[in-house]
Amino acid sequence: MNQPTHITVPIIGHVHTPFVEKFGVPRQPNLVDVEGVIEFVPPYDQPAAFEGLEGFSHLWLIWQFHQNRELKSLTKPDDSSATKLAPTPESFRAQIRPPRLGGNEKIGVFASRSMYRPAPLGLSAVKLDRIEVVDGRVRLHIIGPDLVDGTPLIDLKPYIAYSDAISTAVSGFAVEAPEVHPVYWTRAALWQKHQLISLGVLSNHQLPLIEGLLALDPRPAYQDDALRDYGMSYDRVNVRFGVQSGEIWIKELTAR
Repeated sequence: MNQPTHITVPIIGHVHTPFVEKFGVPRQPNLVDVEGVIEFVPPYDQPAAFEGLEGFSHLWLIWQFHQNRELKSLTKPDDSSATKLAPTPESFRAQIRPPRLGGNEKIGVFASRSMYRPAPLGLSAVKLDRIEVVDGRVRLHIIGPDLVDGTPLIDLKPYIAYSDAISTAVSGFAVEAPEVHPVYWTRAALWQKHQLISLGVLSNHQLPLIEGLLALDPRPAYQDDALRDYGMSYDRVNVRFGVQSGEIWIKELTAR
């Protein structure tokens, strides 16, 4: 009997975060306590569907790599709430170059969390901050997402501590957490920071989050040029920074 080669699944909502582009997004969830909100689309926004979820501290999010430039999935023209997860077999990559290995060494795609995979789905464990009901529709406030703003959500499930947290797990080439670098501000960036705060474009609450993201060094693994500046967007600001001898220097902060 022939088996189907593709499936169509609903998009139950979208995840909203301060990450307006892929650059700067943490490579794993929960590395920085960034806040996010999940907004659901009907009929998946009914409060009855979330009864009992308040008893769980964390969630598994199953989502789509919608900004994968090689994604061949098709959205039904008459139904924006469904997506066909159908990359072509011709576009399949058996091996990728993970950032953790410097972007030079190849490994099998199924030994990675690369976005370039047969089904462009991601899996993230995040903290559930609170459940909100607005006009009869549920919104979930979460902490620690590693998702670009507007990411389509395919499903969510409660995190079960006794089975999902495996103390004896072995993590292959990703044994240790990423290195955290010191972050400094130039005088010009400090002045710009105070200006943006006074204008209401930036809040004091966001400062440690921006520093925490930069401390993870969001540059591509193969780039290590002390003379080059990089740009990262976060919420309503653009950040220009450089890296010298392992130190992150914020050089410019401007409104988006």
